[in-house]
Amino acid sequence: MSLDWNDLRYFLSVARTGRLTEASRRLGTDHATVSRRIKALEGALDARLFERSPRGYALTEAGERLLVHAERMESSAARMQSEIAGENMTLGGAVRVGAPDGFGTVFLAPRIGALNRLYPELDLQIVAMPRVFSLSKREADIAIGLARPTEGRLVTRKLTDYRLHLYASRSYLDENDRIESPADLSDHVVIGYIPDLIFTPELDYLPQVSSQIKPRLTSSNLIAQMRAARAGAGLCILPDFMAMEDPGLVAVLPDEIDLVRTFWLILHADLHDIARVRAVADFIVAEVEAARDLFMPDDSPVP
Repeated sequence: MSLDWNDLRYFLSVARTGRLTEASRRLGTDHATVSRRIKALEGALDARLFERSPRGYALTEAGERLLVHAERMESSAARMQSEIAGENMTLGGAVRVGAPDGFGTVFLAPRIGALNRLYPELDLQIVAMPRVFSLSKREADIAIGLARPTEGRLVTRKLTDYRLHLYASRSYLDENDRIESPADLSDHVVIGYIPDLIFTPELDYLPQVSSQIKPRLTSSNLIAQMRAARAGAGLCILPDFMAMEDPGLVAVLPDEIDLVRTFWLILHADLHDIARVRAVADFIVAEVEAARDLFMPDDSPVP
């Protein structure tokens, strides 16, 4: 049986999702078609590519080896289309951006519509979650990270530094003891991350404020922390680009507690020159540049 190259598309989708139903949804077909194409590919290669179980489809050793070749072919095909079509190609297709929840939800989501209007055939996907995205596994085409990767075939660019301060609602400050120094924070409710779910050391910043602080209200989601602080539940370290747009939040000890972190733009080297990916990356860079004062305000926020 000869190999049908198109079957590799179905293989890649199942390998990445682990389920026929999700793979078929992404491919715009039915799961029976996906199953048939996978079986045809296994027949052509005379190899079992997946272990089937109630939990889904897991790659076999042969499947793992094929995945490497299939992803190279996918990247080569995308580069070929980009280079040959050049400026005459209408930008289209899917581009997935993985970003921390704060950046993806508060900053990027309200702005990304402008790119959709410019390139209406682009399928833009924002995955705003507190996690590290694997570009080698194609969990995202572009990732926004808090640390510069040191391994892998990746292209990185510093997007911007950004400031964080301690915030609370005015009602919380009115109803609780005055805060005159970081030492006073041990007598207050502090909102933070669930310790064992902090996905990168850059977010473990409470010890930098005070070794005496132990958060009493925790969440893995920064938006949830912000909403809790806004409702008067306690004090919370928040990025200025999020908190300063909310008039219900007030900076606490802005001179004493002033943290700086960095956002990095990360792409897989195979996708760096793909036109649609490059267009989205350039858009994100331009939007961040235009909002530089939002990320790094010249003056510390004051109550």
